[in-house]
Amino acid sequence: MPTDSHAGDSRRITYLEALAEALDQEMARNPDVLVLGEDIGGEFGGAFKATKGLWQKYGEHRVINTPMAELGFTGMATGMALAGLRPVIEMQFADFISTAFDAIVQYAASTHYIWQGAVPWTIRAPADGGTSSGPFHSQNPEAWFAHVPGLKVICPGTPADVKGLLTSAIRDNNPVIFFESKTLYRSLRGPVPPGEHLVPIGKARQARPGADLTIITYGAMLQSALAAAEELAGEDIEAAVLDLRTVKPLDTDQILESVKATGKALIVHAANRMMGCGAEVAALIAEECFEYLDAPVRRLGGLDTPVPFSPPLEQAYRPDAERIAAAARDLDAW
Repeated sequence: MPTDSHAGDSRRITYLEALAEALDQEMARNPDVLVLGEDIGGEFGGAFKATKGLWQKYGEHRVINTPMAELGFTGMATGMALAGLRPVIEMQFADFISTAFDAIVQYAASTHYIWQGAVPWTIRAPADGGTSSGPFHSQNPEAWFAHVPGLKVICPGTPADVKGLLTSAIRDNNPVIFFESKTLYRSLRGPVPPGEHLVPIGKARQARPGADLTIITYGAMLQSALAAAEELAGEDIEAAVLDLRTVKPLDTDQILESVKATGKALIVHAANRMMGCGAEVAALIAEECFEYLDAPVRRLGGLDTPVPFSPPLEQAYRPDAERIAAAARDLDAW
C-alpha cells in the first residue's frame, strides 16, 4: 500500500482519469460507497465525465442523480453517512457549494463534537478558473471551510495525489471537502499506481528541493510554482517548492522545517489573497520562525474581485509562473 504519491509506477494518466479510477476502485472495494450529484448517472456521467460508466457498472441505487438542490442532497448524504454509508457528493462546480453551507457547517462538521457521530462523506468540488467561465464557475472557496472545526479540506495538485487523497478521504470517518482543479483535469498527466493507492491526509510533500527560498503552494498553483522554480534555477536561484496538498489539517512541521532551512517564504494560491489560506500559513511562520527569517513573508494570490469572464482579465486575476518567479526574485534579493 504505497504512501508516497510519486513512487512506484511509470504509468502516466490524467488528473481526471486518476480521480475516476479512485471512485471506481473504492466503489468496487466497499458496497457502502455511493456517489450522488446532478447529472452524474445515465450516459452523461457528470459535467466533467468523472463518473462516466459508474451508473452502468454499479446501478442507479449507488450512482444517484439528484435534483438541482445542493442543500437538500448534502443533507440527505449526511443522513446516509450517519446510517453507515459512505456517500461521495459531486458539486457540479465548487461555487455551488455555498447553497449547501448550512448542511456542511452547522450539521456535518459539528456532529462528532456534539454526540460523537461519524459523518464519513466526501464532497468533490471542481474548483479553479482559467476557463473564462466567470464568477459562478471559477472560484476557489477552500478558505470558507478551512475555518470550520470538524472539516478536512484537501486540494491535490497531481494525478497521483488526486487518486491517493480521494481514496483516503472516502475511507475517513470525518466529513472531507475535496477541491479539484478543473484546469488540470485533462491538461496534466503524471505517474499513478494502478492498484490501491493511499496518500495520508495532512501531510505536505516537497515537490522540489532548494536552499534559497521556499515557495509554499497547493492545488493548481503547484504546476505554476514548479515552472517558476525551473526558470529561477537558470538564474542560480534555487527555490524549494512545498506542496501542502491538505490545507486542513496543515502540515505545520514541514512548513516550519522548510522555512527554517531557507530563511525566506513565498506563499502562493489561486484564491483571492484577502483572508486566503496563505494568511494562516504566513501567521504560523511569523509566530514560529521569526528568528530564522531573512526577509518578510510574502503572499501571492488572486485579486480581491469576482473572477472575470474576459480571458485577458482572468489571466491578470490569478498568479502564473511569470508572476511567481518575479515575486521570488524580489524575495531572493531582499
